[in-house]
Amino acid sequence: MARPRIGIITNLHIVNDSYRTHAGGVMNSEAVAEAAGGLPLLIPADPRMASVEELLETFDGFVLTGGRPNVHPEEYGECETPAHGTFDRARDAITLPLVRACVERGQPFLGICRGFQEVAVAMGSCLHPEIRDLPGRMNHRMPPEGTLEERFALRHKVTVSDGGPFHKIFGATEVMTNTLHGQAVIRAGERFVIDGTAPDGTAEAAYVKDAPGFTLSVQWHPEFNAAADPVSRPLFAAFGEAACAWMTRREPLQLVKSA
Repeated sequence: MARPRIGIITNLHIVNDSYRTHAGGVMNSEAVAEAAGGLPLLIPADPRMASVEELLETFDGFVLTGGRPNVHPEEYGECETPAHGTFDRARDAITLPLVRACVERGQPFLGICRGFQEVAVAMGSCLHPEIRDLPGRMNHRMPPEGTLEERFALRHKVTVSDGGPFHKIFGATEVMTNTLHGQAVIRAGERFVIDGTAPDGTAEAAYVKDAPGFTLSVQWHPEFNAAADPVSRPLFAAFGEAACAWMTRREPLQLVKSA
């Protein structure tokens, strides 16, 4: 049986300080293949190479991956400062309109870390460049040292709404997650529904209000050890089911009832 084609948004990466590549982490492809049951295919995040319309017609679902460059603050009405870090305007130019188009069509996507922030911005939210600087907030950044397993280790719980889409997927209202981000949503857009938070109130799980299809996003990195993790596996499985439904019927698999 054919697998749904899952487009994985890549990041611009420079090899040996000179060779430009569009790169995607192996763990993203593994998560799509092993936990979502999809065919992972990398997308060059540059509108010169692929249009949103072409992507929508080619793929059955999208994974909006994490990445070091941040969404440019101009996309949510603020000025660039050194605190905002580095940017990838070409990726902004692909992902933000892609999210909006998927929302309207009901075509599924899963947002991860930067991808969570892209969905937030596409839906009218604002970000804070360094969430740990705000009173009462914890340090959500990746530990500066340690093995890959140590850096992606579970570090805090996330509480999701009782009866919400994440509760239905996880079978629990509290789960443990990793955390590897500096920015975070500081003000949610009208349609960006924050459905899960960290103990310090930081937005960690969300969906798009009144969207006909799968629009779940998380601020943590569920792609790490996804096939074995009790939280990541059902999340990717639900996404894969939505992508399979789109592949076979070209219709959305609704996970969230309209308000």
